[in-house]
Amino acid sequence: MTLEIRFSHAFPDFRLEVDMVLPGGLTCLFGRSGSGKTTIVNAVAGLLRPDRARIVLDGSALNDLPPHRREVGYVFQDARLFPHLTVAENLTYGPRVRRQKVEGMDRIVQLLGIEALLSRRPATLSGGERQRVAIGRALLSQPRLLLMDEPLAALDEARKAEILPYIEALRDETGLPILYVSHSLPEVARLATTIAVIEAGTVVAFGPAAEVLTDPE
Repeated sequence: MTLEIRFSHAFPDFRLEVDMVLPGGLTCLFGRSGSGKTTIVNAVAGLLRPDRARIVLDGSALNDLPPHRREVGYVFQDARLFPHLTVAENLTYGPRVRRQKVEGMDRIVQLLGIEALLSRRPATLSGGERQRVAIGRALLSQPRLLLMDEPLAALDEARKAEILPYIEALRDETGLPILYVSHSLPEVARLATTIAVIEAGTVVAFGPAAEVLTDPE
């Protein structure tokens, strides 16, 4: 998998300029709040229409497609589950998911460790459990790419420790490319295979995680 992201977009206080080609694995967009990380993910998802853009996933141009045709899953900072539905109903919400075979859902439920939660409603879940359900719902939409925007930022340390192994399992066992936003260095060091450091709208460092993390600058 390769994801080509080339775009520019002007904001009142700065201009975002991105030109990079991402390999497979888990790529972390790392930087301070307000540097442009979420804007990059939103452009890939189609939630932002940049002034100029070329976004290509495995040879397929995404930049002219509406969000629902881009075949990307999006996990937000907050889980955004439907409170009136059970976990099982949240997971299978949407026609593309309902058409999937039960075996596919069973595999994802097992991978995320949410078998015991299926009959419960979101209000009865911990923050970490809600995020695991949100990840499961994104995966069941059969995406070609998974976007994760600070998925652990709203969790305390105990809940982060609970969910990190599941994200590692997604990275290692599914083969699904992941574009992951974070400003937490320990999180990035644990999860990333590739890192793009974003500063004031510009990619200031990019490469394999081991190289970027050991660069003195």
